[in-house]
Amino acid sequence: MTGERLTRSATRAWSRPLLTALDRLEQWPGPDRLASVVRGAVRAVPLGPARDVLHGLPLGHPLHPLLVQVPVGAWLSAAVLDCLPGRGREQQVLIGVGLVSAAPAAVAGWTDWAELPPEQARVGLVHAAANLTAVSLYAASLTARLRGRSTSGRLLAAAGLAAVGAGGALGGHLSYRQAAGANHAEAVPHIVPEDWAPLGAVEDFPVGRAVRAELAGVDVLVVRQPGGGVNALAGRCSHMAGPLFDGEIADGCVRCPWHGSVFRLSDGWNVGGPATAPQPVFECRTADGRVEARLLRPHPGA
Repeated sequence: MTGERLTRSATRAWSRPLLTALDRLEQWPGPDRLASVVRGAVRAVPLGPARDVLHGLPLGHPLHPLLVQVPVGAWLSAAVLDCLPGRGREQQVLIGVGLVSAAPAAVAGWTDWAELPPEQARVGLVHAAANLTAVSLYAASLTARLRGRSTSGRLLAAAGLAAVGAGGALGGHLSYRQAAGANHAEAVPHIVPEDWAPLGAVEDFPVGRAVRAELAGVDVLVVRQPGGGVNALAGRCSHMAGPLFDGEIADGCVRCPWHGSVFRLSDGWNVGGPATAPQPVFECRTADGRVEARLLRPHPGA
């Protein structure tokens, strides 16, 4: 038992400075002016429908983590070959593949980054700087190898791999500690009851307007239609938990007021990013002048 306590204490001792540094980075406003300029530039690029593809909307989750597997895998494979004697051309090919494939991964990453709140954007800038450093080091490594300076090429590649590792650690912090790219509505089906529950009186929901209600402590967006029907979605956007009940209602959809994700009221489907996950949707009924709702759960095998 004593050994276990010592192990836990040692783990906290070495991890605390790293977490403290990251917490301070999240709260440091120094990069905000740069972030504002870069965010504006990224959003101004006329990507059209490709922007939703870069967010990963067709996949149902961010595209960036998928794309980074190629350069990281290629560079890691090159590092393994660098440890073996009598090789050279294979590493050059792998480093080149990593450099080429890093470009689309970066484009997808910047597209996602432009829709992050300040705390995540600050960490994201350092994440991007680490990756840019890695790309520069690997480009220098490839140049050195092509000029016959294999030792320099190996050393530069080793430094590049270290930079990739640092960037990956920051990316993990973004994804798992700060929940960038996560589905912020995932918990709803695990919280709300399965049976019908009251949302409020019918007159509480003016026709065509977004209204906030509550069901088992979960915010719900409620919109009463002109024909008497009622639509209800989880009230917090799956992208960054923005208040959909403050959003614009148009063409049978709601637009999130924070980052512009668009969801169909009828089924919660996300028809426009940056959200990559749909909203949990409730089926509604009216009884004795009151609106009741229950979560629409998919049937097994559907």
